[in-house]
Amino acid sequence: MSDEDSSGWQLTESDPGVFTELLKRLGVPYIVDDLYSLDPESLAALQPPGVRAGHYDSDFPGFFAHQTVNNACATLAVVNALGNIASLPAGPQFMDLMNFTTGMDPQTCGMAITSADWLREAHNALSPPSAISLDGLDLPKKSEEAYHFVVYLPVLGSLYELDGLKPYPVRHGEYDESGEGWVKKAREVIENRIHTYPPGALEFSLLALRDDPIPGMRRRLDALQGTAGDAELSDLMNRLSNENSKRERWAFENSSRRHNHIGLVHALLLALAKAGKLDSAKADAQRVMQERLERQRATHS
Repeated sequence: MSDEDSSGWQLTESDPGVFTELLKRLGVPYIVDDLYSLDPESLAALQPPGVRAGHYDSDFPGFFAHQTVNNACATLAVVNALGNIASLPAGPQFMDLMNFTTGMDPQTCGMAITSADWLREAHNALSPPSAISLDGLDLPKKSEEAYHFVVYLPVLGSLYELDGLKPYPVRHGEYDESGEGWVKKAREVIENRIHTYPPGALEFSLLALRDDPIPGMRRRLDALQGTAGDAELSDLMNRLSNENSKRERWAFENSSRRHNHIGLVHALLLALAKAGKLDSAKADAQRVMQERLERQRATHS
């Protein structure tokens, strides 16, 4: 797979709002949330929907597709996760695509998925616009490793890692169904992977696919109306308000993400230059960035 082989797919950000909007476009009633900690309480609060030092499993019993073009990694990771969810609620286009790929080998399956024009359009609609071409400048290319997404999920009693750039899913062994279940095994595997990075490294982020909690909150709120459970009602209303605020923030960020800000930036720089303030603004920005880097180094030292 060459660096030029993107087939019209654009880079997307590792952002829960982006993934949640993509799920909405696929007709899937789930959301993606930031996972700030791997402690049991955090994992329990973000319990994923039921889904079907490891080694490759060429006989993987679930769904797995290879990444056959660049920049499609985010959407392919979502598809690899959704493809292993039993009785998945989804839109007709996505279900037709999943049915079409039934029985395909991972390479052919990946090619079929990334050939779906409507899926590529949904993916690109959540990517920042590429208004400036850097072709021919011999600049170093961005490595897609910075944007690579890997899925961890349980299938038939074992924890699997699905990475579209690997030949087969990676089986990390069986897990105990009692207690935390598969998320305990996932935490151990992910923590071991994190420990391979230098202390303080920020080369990764964690996201969790989960049921949308808002419908359940609303049903519970309706049931509590007129009852004496004031404490529970107040707590529920606060949590519902926080979830609604999160959706509003995601919608605003996605709208800003799709907007082309090049014209605005150019106009601001031009105005600063005409006013003789561009050099001082540049010096101030460099100073602020240097202070920020120093604070980060102090925090991780």
